[in-house]
Formats: sequence, C-alpha cells, structure tokens
Amino acid sequence: MPPSARADGAPYTDRADEWLVERCCESADDGAFAELVRRYRGPVFRLAVSILGQEFAPEAEDVAQGVMLRVHHSLRSFRGDAKFGSWIYRIAFNQALNVKARARYRAPHVGDQVLATAPSPERGPYDQLQHEQRQQAVLACVGELPEVYQSALRLHYWLGASVSEIAALLDAPENTVKSYLHRARRLLHAMLAERGFNAR
Repeated sequence: MPPSARADGAPYTDRADEWLVERCCESADDGAFAELVRRYRGPVFRLAVSILGQEFAPEAEDVAQGVMLRVHHSLRSFRGDAKFGSWIYRIAFNQALNVKARARYRAPHVGDQVLATAPSPERGPYDQLQHEQRQQAVLACVGELPEVYQSALRLHYWLGASVSEIAALLDAPENTVKSYLHRARRLLHAMLAERGFNAR
C-alpha cells in the first residue's frame, strides 16, 4: 500500500468515493480501486438481478464483473458531475439492459402435471397448481412492465431493498421510487385480472 494512501492514518474504508477515485486516477492506487469494488460490486449485482430476474443470477454476476472492468478502464472519464454511485449504477443499468436485449430470456416452464403433484405441507394438489400458475402469471406480467418498474418491484419485493436503497440504485428521488412502486403494483394487478387471477 502506498504510504501516501494513508498519510493521515485513515484506512481506505474511511475515505469518500471522490478521494478513492482521485487516488485511482492520479496514482494508479490498486488499494483505492479495491475499496471501490468492495463498496459497489454487491449493489451492482443486485441491480443487474433486478433487471434480468432472479433465475439469471449467473448472468447478473457477469454483468457485475463487466461493470467493474469497464469502470477500471474508464475511470478517468468520470468528471464528478454526479455522484460516483449514480455514475456506476447508470453503467450497470445500461449494461444489464444490453445483456437482456441480446439474450432470449424466458420464464422457466413447468408442466401442469408436475405442478399438480408438487409436494406442499400447506396446500393440496389443486391449490398448489393454482398457486404455481399464479406465480408464473406474476413473473410473466412483471416481465411486460417498463424496465424501471420491473427493477423497482424486484429490488423491493424480491431482494428486500428499501425505498432509499432503490432510489440510490436507480438514481431517482425517493418520491419517484414510491411512484414507480405504486404504478407498477396497479399495472400488475390489472394485468393479473385480465388473466383471471385475483389481485392480492
């Protein structure tokens, strides 16, 4: 570790993003970049999963790795006009959309016979079939929503992110995220109703 990296005794973990970026650009400080990766690789992965879907976690891992490589190569282009987090999340969002556009993503299909005989301690075969069919309908409907609505729903309900966390990941005000969630739920309920499922 370069002596100047901790000249005042403060470890990398106590440094602001801007300081770490400056160290990376001016001194090619590997320790500073490693700290940026530590801070952002997890959130970038979660954002990618929210776009691609949980069943595509390996692809989301590839996106996260690709984003970190791209950031490493283009860090000098970061001008500080926005927060570093907003900059990296925008890269991740766009890269995940590109991956999604190139691939043929389909919700896993399970035959009705398999669903009807799937074991469940709480449901009989018919109830289990109805539950699984509704779950498949939910996945299909979510996939038809605008991308930003999909991400907001998946981050909140599948990945347990708070409104403030989603706001950071999507680079949007918290009130806007609340609006995304409200509109997404309303659209989802309407789409499920069209398919004959009660909204609940």
